[in-house]
Amino acid sequence: MKVLISKSWARTLGLGLILLSSACQPFELTPIPEPVIEEVPAPPTPDSPIPTALPARPPFEPGTLVEYIAQTGDTLPTLAAHFNTTEAEIREANPIIPGDATTMPVGFPMQIPIYYRPLWGTPYQIVPDSLFVNGPAQGDFDAVAYVNDQPGWLKDYRVSLATENLRGGEIINHVAVNFSLSPRLLLAMLEYQLGALTNPERPVSLERYSLGYRNTQYVGLLRQLTWAANTLNNGYYSWRKGSLDTFDHLDGRTERPDPWQNAATVALQYYFSKLFPDDAYNYAVSGNGLAQTYLNLFGDPWSNAVAHIEGSLRQPELSLPFAAGRTWAYTGGPHTGWGDGEPFSALDFAPPSVVGGCSTAEDPATAIAAGIVVRTGDALAMLDLDGDGDERTGWVILYLHLANDSLPAVGAVMLKGDPIGMPSCEGGRATGSHVHIARKYNGEWILAEGPLAFNLEGWVAKNGEAAYDGTLTKLGHSIRACVCSDRNSQIQASQQQ
Repeated sequence: MKVLISKSWARTLGLGLILLSSACQPFELTPIPEPVIEEVPAPPTPDSPIPTALPARPPFEPGTLVEYIAQTGDTLPTLAAHFNTTEAEIREANPIIPGDATTMPVGFPMQIPIYYRPLWGTPYQIVPDSLFVNGPAQGDFDAVAYVNDQPGWLKDYRVSLATENLRGGEIINHVAVNFSLSPRLLLAMLEYQLGALTNPERPVSLERYSLGYRNTQYVGLLRQLTWAANTLNNGYYSWRKGSLDTFDHLDGRTERPDPWQNAATVALQYYFSKLFPDDAYNYAVSGNGLAQTYLNLFGDPWSNAVAHIEGSLRQPELSLPFAAGRTWAYTGGPHTGWGDGEPFSALDFAPPSVVGGCSTAEDPATAIAAGIVVRTGDALAMLDLDGDGDERTGWVILYLHLANDSLPAVGAVMLKGDPIGMPSCEGGRATGSHVHIARKYNGEWILAEGPLAFNLEGWVAKNGEAAYDGTLTKLGHSIRACVCSDRNSQIQASQQQ
């Protein structure tokens, strides 16, 4: 494992959807109800005996100091949630941690006071987090070429989406790019559940509930894979946030993820718990299940695990997404960056003149930092801040709900404050013209609240009681998100960008 420690740490160490006006839910598919179909694929049949239970850690006396080695993306608030303790207690046990710590350096040894809760799951880790996201580790992978080289049915499978037809690896890329998930992981899942890469015969369930999620809005492989990607992100970012405490199995059994777990493994446990009965679930999350399939396809995932989120990560300086001196409404507090549910990584803004309707905006949305436009799509533009032309590396900003006829050209170089498109109702579901912005770093959606909170000209985001609620606070003054565009929701961009 590669350990990344910033200079400041080195010195220290001595080494739910709410549909409202101007609210949005980014999603590339509009589900179409279909007749209920009863056929559901059986879970994979293992070649070796299915474990009836997976080993879990023994209980600890309350307040016991346990050893923990920091993993990529760890923060003190989330570790406190996982170990049922407090950030203050962690700091007391580890006084070397700087007061302004954001992410922990990977490999940093810690002692954490633990307060045991029952129902812990297995400590076995399936894949590292860097191979869960569509980040730097996927830069050398061509999903289309890989799928075409396999004998399985996936290479010849086609689906229609809007005005385009997607085939084989293109389907994988479509989901991987939009949800920022590893294409290798998606392929391993399809191979594990459907034999997509090695079996030339298409499963009979392929045009129905191919992955086992029985919902009439998700019929067919693409819709099932979209549901899978969204479910994986819900599990991954809920664990990152510290809000995923337990999840329930199909038989009603409750499981609490092991406190030492990594986010990718919890996401996969969460996903399989919704599909498989107990024995098949235990097999899927063991070393004989998906982990073995991944190993067979792509090699040992842990042999080259790296820290895609380094210690002491800092957000670059960002401006508000509209012109200096202009006043817009803060219409949507932290909510999903893409899909439904987690990650709560996005914020919404709208010119007051268009709040509550879909009329054409007079003011453009602007670049919140200098960068290059690396991708455009239906009402979206992706701004790459490190300028390397790859949205899987470094900081990138997603802009959504920009009028399609106002989108910049791919390759366009933007300076901070340059127009990037006109707010609209296009793209996904929206009931008012606005712009939706979200951050990613090395392929990971960055939550809008927390140690790496969205900070726009000193205005820092905080979650509300529900999606789209929340505040922005600067120097003790707060505004609240509201589609009403009242005085308490309006914010003026700095005169100097």
